[in-house]
Amino acid sequence: MPRRTSALPDAVFLILLSVIFTFGVAGLRAEARAQERGSTQNPPPYRGTFSVMDGVFVTPVPNVPLTAIVEMQSVQTLEDGSTETKTSFHTIARDSQGRIYNELRTMVPAKSNEQPELISFHIFDPTTRLNTFLILQTHLAHQSVSPPRTQFPPPYGVGANANINRPDFQQEDLGTDSMENVAVHGVRKTRILPARASGTGKPVTVTVEYWYSDELRLNMLVKHDDPRSGHQTVTITQVNRSEPEETLFEIPADYRIVDETPARK
Repeated sequence: MPRRTSALPDAVFLILLSVIFTFGVAGLRAEARAQERGSTQNPPPYRGTFSVMDGVFVTPVPNVPLTAIVEMQSVQTLEDGSTETKTSFHTIARDSQGRIYNELRTMVPAKSNEQPELISFHIFDPTTRLNTFLILQTHLAHQSVSPPRTQFPPPYGVGANANINRPDFQQEDLGTDSMENVAVHGVRKTRILPARASGTGKPVTVTVEYWYSDELRLNMLVKHDDPRSGHQTVTITQVNRSEPEETLFEIPADYRIVDETPARK
């Protein structure tokens, strides 16, 4: 299992400092909130070549322990017409109590021998509603308590409205398949953004494909196509259904805890 690595070198830190806080803490928080709501956010505007890429949020449900690797690939078309492919991986885990562990790592060129650097990791305990976002470079553990929630609906909303057709949006039920020895259900969503809203001056078609395991409560495969940001693929691999290591849910002794829970009025 990939382990936590040491802090980034100073030279890398100068380049990635803004990325760490923009996509590390804020990105993981936004992703967690989105999945808890069971909603789908509008496609983001083009933000240039990815330094990091969102993985998956592990639904904090009890009695479904696992450890797995999330493999990511980003293929982008550059201004000169060439393509750039980057890859990364995250470790995810969930114990029988429903506690979750999730990582954020840098993307690296696919053809290089460079290893993705661990930027931050997230721990959530559903019994206490305590979120902990740990940043390697600062060794700060940002903690806050989330409002109570008892249900976590499937992230892509398969159900009675699995087949939707509008001029600007289509949702197609792709049926069932199998990944990592579990059944998965697929949905493809296609959204057409008008020229005035796409940021490009012309209509943009964005397609997202989800393959969800109800047994594991995870998106096992996500494919995202957007002409502005390229093609991203997120795949769950190496699923181990045994209890994960307890140390994954512990704050390292050399981290300083910062309480960010809003004060009650």
